[in-house]
Amino acid sequence: MARKTRRVQTVSAESLRVEDDPRPDDVKWLNDRLYRFNADATGVDNGRWLAILVRDADGQIEAGLHGWTWGRTGFVQTFWVREDLRRRGLGARLLAAAEREAERRGCIEMQLDTHDYQAPEFYRRQGYELIGELPGWPDESRRFFFRKVLGA
Repeated sequence: MARKTRRVQTVSAESLRVEDDPRPDDVKWLNDRLYRFNADATGVDNGRWLAILVRDADGQIEAGLHGWTWGRTGFVQTFWVREDLRRRGLGARLLAAAEREAERRGCIEMQLDTHDYQAPEFYRRQGYELIGELPGWPDESRRFFFRKVLGA
């Protein structure tokens, strides 16, 4: 039986490039490769992006969130409300809309993370449970990881 040989390509130090402003197409390419690997490894290939945006009359974003759904889980990656629109219930409505859409897509939970200087109490009020904490990032602040069971 013939044995296959695998050619190993070496990467020189000169070919490693640090980029602090990568092209969006390059980031998308990397995300696509990682998604394909994960889908192949798990057999779960139902990932979809999720974005809910609030725009003014000129089309400028005033608030919104962005994330994804995959494998019966919704994840909020980015969540922002313009400062003058905060504390009016808009954030709660955005998050509830994301939860409803995630449920519609078959998700049983939502996950997100936040820092102690951001909105951990907001997420607790929305029914999210603290499931982990990472101290010291950045400096003396803390990063919190939350989960909410949907349909409860």
